[in-house]
Amino acid sequence: MAYTAENWPITAALLQFPGTDAHGTHINDADASAWAEVLTEVKEAGFANADLTDSWVRPGDLSKERLAEFKQTADNVGIGIPVISAIRRSVIEEGNWEANLEYSHRTIDAAAELGCEVVSFGLHQAITPEQQKQLWFWTVEGYKDPVGDREAWDNAVTRLRELGRHAAEVGILLSLEMYEDTYLGTADSSVQLVQEIGLSNVGLNPDIGNLIRLHRPIEDWRELVAKTMPYSNYWHMKNYIRDEDVARDMYVAMPSPMESGLINYREAFKVALAAGYQGIICTEHYGGDGLSVTARNQEYLRRHVLPKNDGYALGKSQVAQGRQQPVAVEFATS
Repeated sequence: MAYTAENWPITAALLQFPGTDAHGTHINDADASAWAEVLTEVKEAGFANADLTDSWVRPGDLSKERLAEFKQTADNVGIGIPVISAIRRSVIEEGNWEANLEYSHRTIDAAAELGCEVVSFGLHQAITPEQQKQLWFWTVEGYKDPVGDREAWDNAVTRLRELGRHAAEVGILLSLEMYEDTYLGTADSSVQLVQEIGLSNVGLNPDIGNLIRLHRPIEDWRELVAKTMPYSNYWHMKNYIRDEDVARDMYVAMPSPMESGLINYREAFKVALAAGYQGIICTEHYGGDGLSVTARNQEYLRRHVLPKNDGYALGKSQVAQGRQQPVAVEFATS
């Protein structure tokens, strides 16, 4: 049965929750009550599921005992944890790729232990010191994958394929997050990367919000959606208000609720369904009360974007789609 607005699995991103407390203790080393506090807050915001963003918790670095404790904590809270998003651990980062690859393998194993459906990886690297000085880090250019470097490209394909095979062995979908100036930074390059990896369980996370927020010329979001959705298996969703004055070479973007920004997600999701999309969705937001805005984004999707009934026309995706059983959820209450 196809997903509908009532039961489509939507996760909350945990971007707004810090990975260390005021005393410098990492959340991995915290008491289980600290995990429960965050997961309860997410549940009370109206979410049935959370994306375990590893800027908060790093499941791949938890011991087997602590991983079991984390799973039990989520079960006790009553929230699903179907996805891990491991960010800024590029498998082609010079000097760190081996450690990042090992971490990625551990994350896949942790995902299997937790009963996750998806692990999302990317090729973006750590935010630079200059980016850290900005109100919005994306207003300053960061690391760039080397354009035209066949060896680097082939390394990305080979290492991501290695991770994809590992994920397939433990029943996990691998999703590759789009991000500017990486080999996942344009629609064409992203699709080519997935095609060359050549595994049905490896697809794209078309996080086009990452691309339309740049203070420079961008690809048309409609073209990004049209090209990437046939290869997508998980979706980070967020939006930005954007203004351009090309004659003055002026480009400005700032975070907005999904319904208010440049991307028309009502239109984008029609394209997604036509491409066979049945993956988990994650709502995100930077700045302010990010959790409340992501909850509002979830409500917008369920009320206005996602299909109300099954039996709708659904295309055939080029990659494997979600397998998690639908979970009934309620709209966030105000």
